Parts: sequence; structure tokens; C-alpha cells
Amino acid sequence: MSEDPYAILGVKREATQDEIRKAYRQLAKKLHPDLNPGDKQAEEKFKQISAAYDLLGDAEKRARFDRGEIDASGQERPRERYYRDFHGADAESHTYSTHGGFTDFMENEDILKEMFGRGGEARMRLRGQDVLYRLPVEFLEALNGATKRITLPDGGTLDVVIPAGTKDKQVLRLRGKGGPGLGGGPPGDALVEIEVEPHKFFTRKGDDIHLELPISLPEAVLGAKLDVPTPTGPVRMTVPKGANTGTVLRLRGKGALRSDKTHGDQYVTLKIVLPQQLDPEIEEFARRWQAGQAQNPRRHLEA
Repeated sequence: MSEDPYAILGVKREATQDEIRKAYRQLAKKLHPDLNPGDKQAEEKFKQISAAYDLLGDAEKRARFDRGEIDASGQERPRERYYRDFHGADAESHTYSTHGGFTDFMENEDILKEMFGRGGEARMRLRGQDVLYRLPVEFLEALNGATKRITLPDGGTLDVVIPAGTKDKQVLRLRGKGGPGLGGGPPGDALVEIEVEPHKFFTRKGDDIHLELPISLPEAVLGAKLDVPTPTGPVRMTVPKGANTGTVLRLRGKGALRSDKTHGDQYVTLKIVLPQQLDPEIEEFARRWQAGQAQNPRRHLEA
């Protein structure tokens, strides 16, 4: 990749890491080979933006590139120094600089072997391109961990281990599973962006899981012990007597796995649900219940 990676991603040199990540995702969604089957031009552009993001998306690599220590392909740049002219007594020692004149350079076989092959032709070892994949994962698979399989454009497959606690948009790096290297260089990596599908009643906020739990009027008034679903299976939970809609109960350790091997919590928000067809007894009780009729639950909304 000889072009400026900033220009490839369409960002300024002072762009933040978030701006670089956003620009890459927009381009990747547009140019991904799965969305452009048979389009060689789109495939080539996708490789270019993947290589550019591999460089600029890594803060350390980006800083080294900006300082001129590595080039746009991630390869080390040779130091821009003259052999003898600027080698003073207090200068830093250089591989090619000694007090023996030019002959020491020509006699250093290790340097020559490194720069040229036996036939005298220059060798170039380039790392392969990184390849981006998007992998839809069910909500509970991301929380509890799973192994998923990706079908590659060439018909091959790639097994991806989803660690427990994986978040939506998290990118997993499979080292050495990307494009082949050039001239015996190492292969690139496979970058797998996880797309966590929504669950029908669980939601995730950070490392915590949230659930809205419907309860009946008698359960709210009298209290109850209920089986509550969690990502790892139902657990017994006590609903306190006199619970109200909006009451939040916590189940410790029933959230997502963290990097330090601890778990978040699960928060259960209670919601009182009346029967679809009211029983005459409930209607009669409501009419006779003086304290309930005198209650004003909307007092906090008054000016």
C-alpha cells in the first residue's frame, strides 16, 4: 500500500481514533466483497481500506507512521542518514558506519544477504492484507460464549471462538487468518466484527443485563417467590410485599463476564399487569377502597 492511508480512508491527519474507525466502517460496509460479488475493483478498494485501517486504527502504529518510522504498508523505514559525512565522534552508532572506510560495507556479507537474494535480485517480504468479516451472533451466544463458522468467499470455512461477554461491534482478531503474504512474508489477520442480535426480553447496558418482569396484582400486594429468567437459566427471586411498578430488584453476578473474570449484575424491573378481563370482585373492591380512591399517584406532575 503506497498511497497515503489517511487519503484512502478519507480523513484528515488530525482525525481522532473514533473518526478513523467510523470512516473505515462506512467504507467497509459499502465495499465488502459479500455485497459486491465479482466486483474486482470493489474488492481491491476493500483491501486498501482494510490495510489503511490496520495501520491507522492502531494508535501505536499510527504514531510510528506519523513520525516516519514505518511506511504505509507497516514496514520499517531505513534511517535517512549518510554513510560518513555526518558521522561525528559523538554521533549515534550506525550499522553501516565504522572507521574502516567504505570497504567494511562491501565486506559485510550479512547485510548483503539481507538486502539481496543469491541471484542478486532484491527480495521484498510483505505482510498479507487484513480481511474484515461481519458475524451475526445471538444475544445469549455473545453473553455465554460460542463457536461460530464463517464461510469464506473461496468456499473455505473459518471457525471463530466467541468469548463469553463479547459486546456488540467488538472486533475479534484471528492472527494469520487473513490474506497471504508476499515474498514469504507473514499472512494478515482476519478481523471479525461481532453483530449481537437483540433478545426478545433481555437488554444489555455495559456489563449489566436488564429485564422487565410482569407480575400480577396479588403478587405485588402480597409478595411472592418467582422464577426469573437469566442468561444462564432461571433463578428464584423474592418479590417483596407491596412491590410497585418500577421497583428494581438486583440479581448479583447474573450479568456479562468482564475481562477480570467477574460478572455484572441483572436488574429486574417489576411491572404490575392486570388481567385482560377484569374480575367483578376487583371492580367492586376498587369502588369500595376509599384509601385507593383518595390516592393521587400523579401528584409529582403537578406544577
